[in-house]
Amino acid sequence: MPTILLLLASNIFMTIAWYWHLKGDLSKPLLLVILISWGIALIEYCFAVPANRIGYLNGWSAGQLKIVQEAIALLVFGAFMVWVLGEPLHWRHAAAFACIMAAVAFLFVGR
Repeated sequence: MPTILLLLASNIFMTIAWYWHLKGDLSKPLLLVILISWGIALIEYCFAVPANRIGYLNGWSAGQLKIVQEAIALLVFGAFMVWVLGEPLHWRHAAAFACIMAAVAFLFVGR
């Protein structure tokens, strides 16, 4: 459970780092946006690195860690896309998420 919670926190910060600047005023200088995003991403790494280490020490493979991170990233991004950017979800989003969740299942079957 700590791995999942840390990956969730990590993905929240990374989604913000990558997409915060798309909402509102797009006239900010790109270099400033990059520097702010790097600062946010530093916080993300403070969650991602321990998440991966804890997960690996608890028997998760690198592939399992990555695919779970991707599934969490899609959930976090979907929420961000709707609540912050105001974009609608479509059936295609659900279908893509179902495919990622199938990938998660494949990597965890038999463990």
